Amino acid sequence: MSTLLRKKKAAIFDLDGTLLDSMGVWQEVDRVFLARRGIPLPDDYAAAIAPMGFPAAAEYTKKRFSLPEDEETIMAEWHTLAVDAYANEVGLKHGVLEYLSSLRRRRIPFAAATASRAEFYLPALRRLGIADWFSSVTEISEVSRGKGNPDIYLRAAEKLGYAAEDCAVFEDIVPGVRGATAGGFYTVAVYDEHCANPELLQAICDRYIYSFSELLSDDIF
Repeated sequence: MSTLLRKKKAAIFDLDGTLLDSMGVWQEVDRVFLARRGIPLPDDYAAAIAPMGFPAAAEYTKKRFSLPEDEETIMAEWHTLAVDAYANEVGLKHGVLEYLSSLRRRRIPFAAATASRAEFYLPALRRLGIADWFSSVTEISEVSRGKGNPDIYLRAAEKLGYAAEDCAVFEDIVPGVRGATAGGFYTVAVYDEHCANPELLQAICDRYIYSFSELLSDDIF
């Protein structure tokens, strides 16, 4: 955990579970998908696939549950289950709109770094009116390793034009915080009710928040 806070110049946000209140959607997708095959949803499943992109998560799921379907079929079913929820139901977490608005007023650039795919998050961001607020979006498919590593955050910082030490990464999962920390970023962990290990998350981040509204009066920028 960092003890000194160098003034930050840019922000990198995870989307699912950090800005978007969407983790419940994915748990429901997981539950329905596995229930169709007579498999109860394991307690550790959501945390296991959270840092992965779709292909890696499908490969993991196929192997873990010895499914006969190929990865493309698994991903297609996930897609069908999730796309409607993102387009019509997923909202922002508490304080997000106000906080992003404050960054824009202060001309602090921000980007997204996500393990999700555009067909999910873009309809939600557009419906919520913030799709064009981000300088860029970096997807996990653009790098070779998952969110337990710094690659996606380094790529997002590169797009922003800043070094890692000039950026804060906002994440809601342990692998994300660990990956960002390994890359030299300041980390802000965001509470999510679906987080598998909130105590560990609090222990390894530089700052922990329950709501983005906390940053409106005590920001890091």
